[in-house]
Amino acid sequence: MANRPLSPHLGIYKWGPHMATSILHRASGDGMAFVGLAVLLWWLGALAGGPGSYETFLEHASAWYGQVVLIGLTWAFFNHASSGIRHFVLDMGAGYELNTNRTFSVVSMMMGVVLTAAFWAFIYLR
Repeated sequence: MANRPLSPHLGIYKWGPHMATSILHRASGDGMAFVGLAVLLWWLGALAGGPGSYETFLEHASAWYGQVVLIGLTWAFFNHASSGIRHFVLDMGAGYELNTNRTFSVVSMMMGVVLTAAFWAFIYLR
């Protein structure tokens, strides 16, 4: 048998915020693709279906479970955008220092939550 080095495995890596940011980036992108597309198509169908269809859509979107879905989609958007900006900076070759990468990862996750809270506070409080 050849004496080759083994590939790194999850047990070797230390968990860090950059790993959580990467996982959340992928999850939020998938959430927007699947859930966001379903909500968008339902909304467009309700618009095309007339006033009765749109009222049904608004009833569900205004209910607590509809608000949870819409807030979740908003978080997914802002989290994905914040993480995308982080990836853009990394693609330019900056931010690879360990402390900088860790800080930028935490900031990008926090920005998703802060921007979502600010967006929905603006909607609810106006």
